[in-house]
Order: sequence, then structure tokens, then C-alpha cells
Amino acid sequence: MATHVKRAYRYRFYPTGAQAVELSRTFGCVRKVYNMALAARTAAWTLRQERVSYNATSAMLTAWRKTGELAFLNDVSSVPLQQALRHLRAAFTAFFAQRSKYPLFTSRKRSRKSAEYTSSAFRFREGKLTLAKMDQPLDVARVYARIADRRRDHLHKLTTRLVRENQTLVIEDLAVRNMLSNGKLSRAISDAAWSQFRSMPEYKAAWYGREVIAVDRWFPSSKLCSVCGTLQGKMPLGVRTWTCDCGTTHDRDVNAARNPLAAGLAVSACGAGVRPQRESSRTGQSVTKQEALRREPQESPSFRLREGGSQR
Repeated sequence: MATHVKRAYRYRFYPTGAQAVELSRTFGCVRKVYNMALAARTAAWTLRQERVSYNATSAMLTAWRKTGELAFLNDVSSVPLQQALRHLRAAFTAFFAQRSKYPLFTSRKRSRKSAEYTSSAFRFREGKLTLAKMDQPLDVARVYARIADRRRDHLHKLTTRLVRENQTLVIEDLAVRNMLSNGKLSRAISDAAWSQFRSMPEYKAAWYGREVIAVDRWFPSSKLCSVCGTLQGKMPLGVRTWTCDCGTTHDRDVNAARNPLAAGLAVSACGAGVRPQRESSRTGQSVTKQEALRREPQESPSFRLREGGSQR
């Protein structure tokens, strides 16, 4: 029996000023239609315990677009508006099945600005995306493509050299996704492509018969003295050098590199990751708890356009 595998591709586009205005208008219309349909379904459910179908809300959308007050809905593609109604239907289905709470209204500040297009409403050719109701295509831009290619080539060369020259590699499993929420660091982290650097050594190690050990993200690599093992208290990012009670002065980054290496090599025979040190209630000594790392699968929906982010 044949198995159909869904693939997701992620691209980043850089709209012009006029295109950004058009996209913002589309995001606003999607939010408006979703909230109006939710209000209609809420009134029907509250007053009459009536479940309004997707077809009914689709008919409402057609009527709304014919009114003078909501005529602006005709300025954007109908596809993302229909998709908003489908998302609302899915939210109500989950609610009635007791899998989620009652759907909430979206707001400009609280909700993510997005619009979803099906294949009938966009065309992607030669690295250019053309959306329905948009005159000019959004351009995957060549200068950024070259930068991405060079970055990827550099990462491949670096990770291949590291795997070839070392029998065991120890890396720290950072929460990159959480770090991207920091507005001051997100661009620098994205440019460094840490996620790619994290994954490349693992599959290359399998090729060359090497070992990659991932140290848990909560392991206190910066606060742990690599000489005596004493765990320090709070250590803000502004502290770049510090002196342990044993008299050793540490460079923060050098010390933070030595600790994962030592911890990773110590558990190499067990094939486990390393979790943060905690104090034993029986001995009062710091104890390292080991736990196998787990990965979370990622699912991607159909093509979705998001402001300030990637498309899936």
C-alpha cells in the first residue's frame, strides 16, 4: 500500500512598501471575517442552541461583501477569507468534541497576523510568489538567497571538519526557538543558523562512525566551576569573568565550554543526555541526573503567509 508523505517548504519574502500595505489589508480582512462569523455563531448558539455550519457562514460572507459598509472585503482575495471560516469551523468542532475551549475573538495586538492561501490563489514560479489580487509578485530576493547558500556551505564545511577530526562531539541543546523571541538577539541568532548547526553533526556522525552527545539545555554550564565542581548562584549575562571559591578565575565562555565536554564524555558509555545538577537530600552533594533526549515532531499546514515570519 502506497504511503503519501506531505512535505512542507519554508520561504521568506521581502515585500515592497505597497505590497506590505496590501498584505496588511488582507490580514485585517481575515481577522474581521473571523470575528464576524464567530459573533454570528455565538449568537445562534447562545440564543437558540443552534450550530451554524460552514456553508451558512460562507453565505454570510457573500452577503457581507455586497453591503456598502463591508465592500472593502472585495479588495482582497476571497480564498484567505474562506480559509478563516474553515479555521473557525475546526475550532467549533474541537469545542463540541470537548477537545478545546470555546473559540476566542482575535485582536490586532494579541493575534498573529496571518492569511492562508490554497493552490488556486497563488502561483510560485522561479522563486517568485504571486498572490491573488496582487499585481506584482513577492520576490525568495537573490541577494538573500546567496547569503543563505554561503551560510549553508560554511556550516557544511565546518561540521564536516569537526566530525572528521574528532571521535566524540559534545553539543549543548539550546532552546533556539525560545531565544528567537528576544527581539534584540533574534536576527543575529537566525543569521547564525544555530538549528542547522545543531542537526548537521548528528547525521554526519553516523556517516563517519562518530558519536554526538547532546547536553540538556538546563545543564548549568556557565555557573558550574570546571575545576572543583562548585555550583554558583545567579549569574547575569553581563558577568563575563568570575572567580570561584576555590580561587580559580574563569572566562565565562571558556568555562561554559569545558563543562558540557566533561559531562558529555562522562556519560558517553551510557548514551544518555545530561540534565542540570541538583542537590541530593541525603548527602548534600550535587548530583547529575541523566535522561535521554526527546524530539518533538513538527507538522506544517498548507501555505500560510505570516507577517514578519516564514511561510509554510
